[in-house]
Amino acid sequence: MIYQPYARDDKEFDIKAPNYFLRGLNFVEKLSFLTQCPPILKKFLGYLITIKGKSENTAGEYYFDLRTFFRYIKKVKDIDSRDVVVEKINIQDVGMDLIKSITLDDIYEYLNYTLGERKNNAATRARKVSSLRSFFKYLTAKINLLEIDPTKNLDTPKLKSSLPKFLTLDQSIKLLESVSGDYRERDYCILVLFLNCGMRLSELVGINFSDINNDNLLKITGKGNKERMVYLNKSCILAIDAYKKVRPIDGIKDKDALFVSKFKKRISTKTVQHIVYKYLDAIGIRRQGYSAHKLRHTAATLMYHYGGVDIRVLKEVLGHKSIDTTEIYTHVSNKQIENAFLKNPLSNLSVGLKDKSAIYSN
Repeated sequence: MIYQPYARDDKEFDIKAPNYFLRGLNFVEKLSFLTQCPPILKKFLGYLITIKGKSENTAGEYYFDLRTFFRYIKKVKDIDSRDVVVEKINIQDVGMDLIKSITLDDIYEYLNYTLGERKNNAATRARKVSSLRSFFKYLTAKINLLEIDPTKNLDTPKLKSSLPKFLTLDQSIKLLESVSGDYRERDYCILVLFLNCGMRLSELVGINFSDINNDNLLKITGKGNKERMVYLNKSCILAIDAYKKVRPIDGIKDKDALFVSKFKKRISTKTVQHIVYKYLDAIGIRRQGYSAHKLRHTAATLMYHYGGVDIRVLKEVLGHKSIDTTEIYTHVSNKQIENAFLKNPLSNLSVGLKDKSAIYSN
């Protein structure tokens, strides 16, 4: 049985041990069960968790990125690996001798491989570049095992500038009105918190009863285990109260978890995503690329365009590290563009159109 806390396409976490044996272990302890992780990479992942305060999900992303990178490096530098399919290459024996041989040209060739063979988009390649930079910075600046950082002059792939995808106000209302079924109070509460608080999927799943205080404040644990406070408005309070009345009590495995599944344990991100898809389907827009994360975009857009929330305040609401990230929500709506044209002082002028036939005949 393979333990798979980080499901990503065709990848697995490579921990080959019974699930029951790994329950209760923290991420650093789980590293000892990685069958595709060289010692230096284990140390780096442990550093991310214990020193940098990264979440387990984030550390898992670093692991996958670096595993792919080292598989590629072995494919081109190790004679014994050249005839092996990249996905089958074992990186357990990767050590400092191989790492010291890596050049900037090797990294650019790797990025060409991720584009040409793996069809990674710019955002994915940019994330891989970030993972490589962090790893080599750790080797050079933190533990001094490497003198020259090959990523020092590495460029980041240019990202396509695109507007965030979000629901309109009318679509948001229809989404809430579509909730039905045996778990309607729970599902409704989930959608209300997404649309009113702009929280991430992982943040919603992690909410505990103890995170809600008597002043209607909700403590959210975000990326990097950073905490922030969210003010619960009337809609959120009413939705939570309605759900609490029907939430099962007996047999709950995680008694402090706010949202629980039909199996009486903390609800999973996969289940919440399925719930969101269900109701997006109900109003006929799921196939347009919407998801739980798009509800976070929706909340931010509604706050900014309808509520007039200042961009700096919105940054704190969403838990962004940089205001540059928040600025994607300052996009101009189609209605605002239309109003701009209508407000042009010449928009209602008809001078020179008394004899239209004469104008168009010239």
